[in-house]
Amino acid sequence: MRAHYDFSKMKKRKNPYIKHLKQPVTMRLDHNTVAYFKAMSDETGIPYQSLINRDLRDCAVHHRKLHMKWYPENADQSV
Repeated sequence: MRAHYDFSKMKKRKNPYIKHLKQPVTMRLDHNTVAYFKAMSDETGIPYQSLINRDLRDCAVHHRKLHMKWYPENADQSV
């Protein structure tokens, strides 16, 4: 093996895996939600962050949207 390699003549190439990189984000999740995914992690051996990512990705891929209806505080909610 050579003691010194000259990389100055190499062609630059974009990272082919850049689109697969994950973006770090800070999220505030309920304790029960984190406990649920940690328990699933213990059962499956998959890191709990990967399980949360998997479920969120599934929602994004299938364009699932949460449908909520907000009522004014003084409105009758028995509808």
